[in-house]
Amino acid sequence: MRRIPIFATIVVLAAVGLMVALGFWQLRRLHQKEGLLAHYAAAKGNPAPVAWTARGPGDDLLYRRSQLECASVGARSGIAGRNAAGESGIAQTARCTLPGGGTALVVMGWSQQPLAGEGWRGGPVSGVIAPGPRLVADPPVAGLQANAIPDPSELPNNHLSYAGQWFLFAATALVIYVLALRRGKTATKA
Repeated sequence: MRRIPIFATIVVLAAVGLMVALGFWQLRRLHQKEGLLAHYAAAKGNPAPVAWTARGPGDDLLYRRSQLECASVGARSGIAGRNAAGESGIAQTARCTLPGGGTALVVMGWSQQPLAGEGWRGGPVSGVIAPGPRLVADPPVAGLQANAIPDPSELPNNHLSYAGQWFLFAATALVIYVLALRRGKTATKA
């Protein structure tokens, strides 16, 4: 009768324990993410605007309406985006300097052309706070088309599938180890 290798067994059991712990951690993250998404959905439904400060809004204000005064426009760029009709194109952005100090990234609007809306020199902007944080102008500025309004339901919540993967990895590691032990026993008998 062959003895079970102690060091290898400890290593495999430690790895399995770690994978199971990661699976339970993902289940806890699932519940946290569900709470966060519920908070964002409630924020989206709240019509009262919040102030955009020099430090920018915190994550607790995402998906709320806000407004700011763009005292001057700095760097401009375009990022992939969708318009209100769901068409793909370019969301035109500008880095705004705020009157009291600080900056804000403003998504001015949408177009199919790069660097559209270059004539915009700033002014009042209202819209929805999106992750980043950035203010998605609603209505758009600089003669651009409306962007798709940020929607928290588009945020992924994959934690249940991640938990399942970790539990599956742990089970797979145990099965492989047991098969390796059996194979080792049959090899020593022959």
